[in-house]
Amino acid sequence: MDQNKTNEAKELVKAINPSSLGDFSLSPISGLYAWSEQQIREELRLDVDGYYSQMVASGTIISNQSSTIHWIAKLTANGPDTWTGNIRNKYLDEIQSFPYTNVKIQITRGSLPEQHTAEVAFLIGGETDRTSTFQFQSPYFHPVEFEFDAEEGTTPVTTYQTHAHPDKPTSLPDETLSIAEIFKRTGFDVKISDGNNIVSKDYAGTDKKWNTQEMHDAMQVYWSHFDNKPQWSMWTFFANSEAEEGHGLGGIMFDSIGPNHRQGTAIFNNSFIADPPKGDPAPEAFVQRYRFWCACHEMGHAFNLLHSWQKHLGHPWEPLERPLTPEPKALSFMNYPYNFDSKAGGKEFFKNFEYRFSDQELLFMRHAPEHFVQMGNADWAVDHGFEQPIISIHPSFNLELRVNRKTPIFQWLEPTVIEIKLTNTSNQPQSINKHLLSDLYGMSVMVKKDGKQGRRLLPHVQYLWNLENKVIMPGESLYETIFASVGKNGWLIDDPGFYNIQVAMQINGHNIVSNNLRLRVLPPTGYDQEFLAQDFFSEEVGRVLALDGSRYLEKGNDILREVTEKLSDHAVALHAHIALAKPLAFDYQFLDLTDSSDSRGKIKIIPAQPDEARKQFTSALTEHKQIAAKTLSNIDYHEYMGTYSEFLSNQEENKEAAEVQNVLYQTLSERNVLDSVLQKIQNRREAYEQKENEYFTNI
Repeated sequence: MDQNKTNEAKELVKAINPSSLGDFSLSPISGLYAWSEQQIREELRLDVDGYYSQMVASGTIISNQSSTIHWIAKLTANGPDTWTGNIRNKYLDEIQSFPYTNVKIQITRGSLPEQHTAEVAFLIGGETDRTSTFQFQSPYFHPVEFEFDAEEGTTPVTTYQTHAHPDKPTSLPDETLSIAEIFKRTGFDVKISDGNNIVSKDYAGTDKKWNTQEMHDAMQVYWSHFDNKPQWSMWTFFANSEAEEGHGLGGIMFDSIGPNHRQGTAIFNNSFIADPPKGDPAPEAFVQRYRFWCACHEMGHAFNLLHSWQKHLGHPWEPLERPLTPEPKALSFMNYPYNFDSKAGGKEFFKNFEYRFSDQELLFMRHAPEHFVQMGNADWAVDHGFEQPIISIHPSFNLELRVNRKTPIFQWLEPTVIEIKLTNTSNQPQSINKHLLSDLYGMSVMVKKDGKQGRRLLPHVQYLWNLENKVIMPGESLYETIFASVGKNGWLIDDPGFYNIQVAMQINGHNIVSNNLRLRVLPPTGYDQEFLAQDFFSEEVGRVLALDGSRYLEKGNDILREVTEKLSDHAVALHAHIALAKPLAFDYQFLDLTDSSDSRGKIKIIPAQPDEARKQFTSALTEHKQIAAKTLSNIDYHEYMGTYSEFLSNQEENKEAAEVQNVLYQTLSERNVLDSVLQKIQNRREAYEQKENEYFTNI
């Protein structure tokens, strides 16, 4: 180890938080250790003392002959400088190449940190199989370089005096804290680049407001280390001008252009974060603190951290014995101060905040596989902008996701239809957009399978609704369904396993987030399911199901017909019947661009096929009524039965149409739907009965 590393290690010993150490006389031993032999290099990250120790060890095996192997273990002390632990998580392609179940670590201290060694025994079922001796490399887990550039007219805010504002924990040390020091205590060997450039405001364009493309262009020009490749380096830009989104955007990790994401963040110094609350006792300190906090928050996103309440949606990495879980009350850089205490606007957050990341976040940053964390490597999961809140002292709405079954368990191939319920929880009538719940583009629907990255549902169709408001009375609710299985970005629910679904939207400027709906998809039950799945999970079938049918996508229709034949006793068959029935029930218009004659490019009419439509509707809706209502959802079952009745009425079969409404009434009454819904069904049934009577009267 060179002299610089030795000096850094000594400085870390001086700066270490003594409350986390058992013996103040001992130098810290946490950090990076390494062992190498021929073409294999192994790294050990020991995390047992120092700032915010996690009592965890993780390792990486890098070989020129095979894929990288990553492991992590929760440790228990077993004597002086000795720890043992079960290996709970392995990230590798072939589990057979790393069969170890336990690890034992023995540290031998040197007079200086670089002389520390770690003897690591890997065990299988309690028996030692392999032992390696690792040499201390650094008191940090990873290196990282920051560059702070600023638009002309502003200054980077990279430090904060912790006692400058009276809202602070009583135990908070009085110090001038730097961004570099924050991330050093997090476990990173921070270097500040020699850039420190002044960025021309001309890059903000004629409107003098920054958009994502303009910031990306400025990053390429001014960041001295810009290179579209994974590297432990990031650009943090302090802007004088506002973002394109306006005064309400305080900061953003903007870099999602090109193949390498998470390289650049931007802080808008003169946005809402520069607006101290009226009557604040230290307004200048308030603004400096918010700018400093916002910079650390956005830089945390560049390490691939999500917001505190979104942990379950992000990274395909499950540390130790359980997945990352939401932390809505975390005293972390990754939480919004005003989310922590909406009534006080963030005041209580800063009264308790110790300028650190949460333990879950530290575990991820220190011990996740490198490519999940390193800038420019694994893509980010969701939007990371820090936006100004509209504080609601008395929240007016509750957003609930649910499924129409006792337990949220779905058969494999069964499309996932979830119900979304919005309730006015205030004591006042509330006016909202009538089509709010029907606009999937206006909300964020996140779907995450355990062990994989969260994905946003992108609907196949975007509707331009006429702006029409609806008044919801106190306690009243609106209902809609979301077809969550597939969007224009592909199938989101296609494998057996556990999934989390969550929805966020804005209502009259307020951010509303739903509950986290956790559901399970069962494994396949037979050969036909597995065989058909190869064709079923295709783009064409996904479009046909999501759009309730097509007379154009015949390949998808053929697959759905095969599903109805071979999987007739499965729930997916009912969805297939619906998609096959609806396009046949009425004359179908389409724009023909295939004809070589003069009619090319004209609207053509394909006549309805009432006999086939009736057959498909019956199979979907009335042969297995309760199963249909369960898998299609009460709401969609109601809608489809209405379509079926209207189809029959158009065929002058009003008696049959009335009977369909009668079946609908009986089915939904058994499912305890609202009386108001049942009354509408009854009224519709009576309307068809009246049409039938009028028909015979006129004969």
